[in-house]
Amino acid sequence: MINFEDLKGLHIKIATNDDTSKIIKMLKRIALWMKDNEINQWSFLLDGGDDEEIKQAISNRETYIVLKDNDIIATFTLSSNQSEWDRHIWGEDNSLKTIYLHRLAIIPIYMNKGFGRSILGWIQNNARDQSYLKLNCVADNIKLNNFYKNNEFELVGLTDGHSKYQKIIKNN
Repeated sequence: MINFEDLKGLHIKIATNDDTSKIIKMLKRIALWMKDNEINQWSFLLDGGDDEEIKQAISNRETYIVLKDNDIIATFTLSSNQSEWDRHIWGEDNSLKTIYLHRLAIIPIYMNKGFGRSILGWIQNNARDQSYLKLNCVADNIKLNNFYKNNEFELVGLTDGHSKYQKIIKNN
């Protein structure tokens, strides 16, 4: 288990196959919460979209869970290999110096408490040998776009209704 001082009592560790059903259920609960709050993000998860990709990312040891008092309160996936979606949004990237962030999700009762910022800090401090951290989100999700801008990510364009953000994390 990895501890990071600024994580406010949180512990981050790589998810195991035993965590798969909990992660998928959590992501679906968050997707439903977003739908109920009229946030256009992740509605495809409610119908099982990405279930296989989520399982594969866990199996590949690319998915992390964030624990507070032994309860999973957040999850995220980091991959240095482009997914089909990444290629669609970003184009082909053969640099091998980019890590892609997917499905950063925090359960609603822990939102707006600085955990997201702390998790992003942990990711940046633990992305070994990477130059860029890249992600995308739905362009009309203003709150999420502002979150990434406020965390010093640069908006580098729009593709297919998605904002593309990147941040230089290491100078090589």
